Amino acid sequence: MKQYGKVAVVLGGQSAEREVSLMSGAGVLDALRARGVDAHPFDPAEQPLEALKQQGFDRAFLILHGPIGEDGTIQGALEFLGVPYTGCGVMASALALDKLRTKMLWRAWGLPIPDFELLDADSDFAAVEARLGLPLFVKPSNEGSSIGVTKVKEAGGLRAAYEAARRYSETVLVERFIGGGEYTASVLERPDGSLQVLPSVKIEPAVEFYDYEAKYFRDDTVYHCPSGLSPEREAEAARLAEQAFRALGCRGWARVDFLTDEAGAIHLLEVNTAPGMTSHSLFPIAARQVGMSYEDLVLAVLDTSLPAAGR
Repeated sequence: MKQYGKVAVVLGGQSAEREVSLMSGAGVLDALRARGVDAHPFDPAEQPLEALKQQGFDRAFLILHGPIGEDGTIQGALEFLGVPYTGCGVMASALALDKLRTKMLWRAWGLPIPDFELLDADSDFAAVEARLGLPLFVKPSNEGSSIGVTKVKEAGGLRAAYEAARRYSETVLVERFIGGGEYTASVLERPDGSLQVLPSVKIEPAVEFYDYEAKYFRDDTVYHCPSGLSPEREAEAARLAEQAFRALGCRGWARVDFLTDEAGAIHLLEVNTAPGMTSHSLFPIAARQVGMSYEDLVLAVLDTSLPAAGR
C-alpha cells in the first residue's frame, strides 16, 4: 500500500469522548495493518502535533471524537502542517459539531428539522415546556455521543436538564420530541467526488433513549439494516442526507442522524463528521449491507485523504 505512505491513526485526544476514540482507533489501526498499510497510533494528548512531521507521517486517519478533534481545530492544524487527513475540513467540522449552527443552516436551506429553542439561565422554562410540549430533549450544542443529553418527561424538569447540559457547553438547546423512530444514514465520498449514501440503520435502544452507554457499551441495543423504511422513504432519507452533507460543506465521510415522526416524515437531527468505528458503530453496519467489510470501509475512508479526493 505504498500510495498511502506512513499513516498516523490519530486517536484518543482530550475530549469527553476519549474512551470511544481509543476504541475506534484500535479497530481502524488493526484494519489498516491487516491490509498492509504502514499505520501507527498517534495520540495528540501524549505528544505534540508537530511530531507528525518529525516522525515522517505522510497522512492522518482522524478518528478523534468531540471538541478539539472534531470541531475543525485539529483539521486546521494539520492543514498548517501540510499533513493530508481523512474526513471533513475546518469549516464543515466546526459547523457540524455546533448543533445550533447546523440547525440554523439547514433551516435556511429549507431542510426538515425538529422544532427547537435556545436556552439560557434566564429562560422562562415553564413557557418553553408549554410551547414545545413534553417530552423534550435537552442537549449541549457542542458535544457528541449524547453526552450531557437529558430527556425531560415531567413538567418542571427543564431547568435541571439545562443545568446538566450547561456543564458541557455554553450553548444549550431544547428540542421537541419526535417519536416515530431514530435512524442514521452514512455518507461516503468516492474518489470521483460522488457521494454514496449507504442503507439507513434503525436504532432501537433498550433504555429510555440512545445515550452514551447504549451507543458504546450495552449489548441490548438493536440495530436494523435494512431499517424497515419503505423504498420511497429510504430514497427520501438518502436525498436529505446528501443535501445535509453538502449544505455543511462536508467531504470524505460523515453520518447523518435523523428521526421520523408518527406519520413517517423525516426530521434531520445532526451530522457526525468523525463517525465511530467500534464494534457497536453504525457506519460499519451500513457498509456490510452493501458488501463492504470493515477493512474495505477503512481503506475507502483513507482514500479520502488522497489528492484525487480533493486534498
